[in-house]
Amino acid sequence: MGKVLYIALFGAAGCISRYLVSGWMYNIFGEALPYGTLMVNVLGAFMIGFIMEFGLYSDVISSDVRSGLTIGLLGGLTTFSTFSYETFRFLEDGEFLVAFINIFLNITLCILFVWIGIMIARYIL
Repeated sequence: MGKVLYIALFGAAGCISRYLVSGWMYNIFGEALPYGTLMVNVLGAFMIGFIMEFGLYSDVISSDVRSGLTIGLLGGLTTFSTFSYETFRFLEDGEFLVAFINIFLNITLCILFVWIGIMIARYIL
């Protein structure tokens, strides 16, 4: 039951965080690209790399808390569905270059930031 509670509580925090971070990014960078979605996905990629590497190879983060953080917090924070919808809309509107840039940035930066998170966790361990 503890794991489910962690997932629920962290999930709520992740959803609120996504709303706040996305809005903040759009206020800073505008809406030429979906910067809010990109930022939450990159941030989530970094965090899952770090949390999984650190959590799996140390006793600092319990299995229940790790599940709460990855399934709950990061599940609520990140958004593949929004990324997919925004990209589809760009394609539908004939904005192929913007769609490609959106795909390239999300995929490339997220994989890069998973790696950075893992490397930082390994350095700490």
